[in-house]
Amino acid sequence: MIDWSLVPACAAALAFGYLCGSIPFGVLLTRLAGMQDIRAVGSGNIGATNVLRTGRKGLAVATLLGDALKGTVAVLVVRRLYGHDLALVAGFGAFLGHLFPVWLRFIGGKGVAIYLGLLLALSWPATLGFCLVWLAVAALTRYSSLSALVASAATPAILWIVDQRQEALLFVALTALLWLMHRANIARLISGTEPRVSRKR
Repeated sequence: MIDWSLVPACAAALAFGYLCGSIPFGVLLTRLAGMQDIRAVGSGNIGATNVLRTGRKGLAVATLLGDALKGTVAVLVVRRLYGHDLALVAGFGAFLGHLFPVWLRFIGGKGVAIYLGLLLALSWPATLGFCLVWLAVAALTRYSSLSALVASAATPAILWIVDQRQEALLFVALTALLWLMHRANIARLISGTEPRVSRKR
């Protein structure tokens, strides 16, 4: 049975998370640096990987941190004020905001950085597990996209193992969305045309 008294609080947490997640750091930082619109560069994505294609490593790192930490902040603020359950709602809202920002006509990033930022706020063991899986797959294959896909697929299982069942269910949904946003990468991986990360980079 639905407790309708919780609907306003859930809506507020979702909206706050969405607004945090919708901040397009890749677009903002490259514009502040006097560069062209990042959406006109490389893949057209607003994330750190595409910013790196401009050769500005510092901006790419700043974009990565901004995209990750906006999710972390959304979860921690709501958890501090309203508790754990609503923090999960805020985390889901932040992820949606990053993928579908209203300011960019609902065309956002692919979600890897904010996925990691949300995970950091909710479970350090799972964060460590994600990073270890990512690094292992990247070392073996040099595919950044495949590393993220495999690490995200492992994350709900890791959360379940460490007895964080609510978080595991949330990350099942987030993983499904992340895979959906990487459908073009998956197609290229299957066809063998996905670019590898250079060892120098």
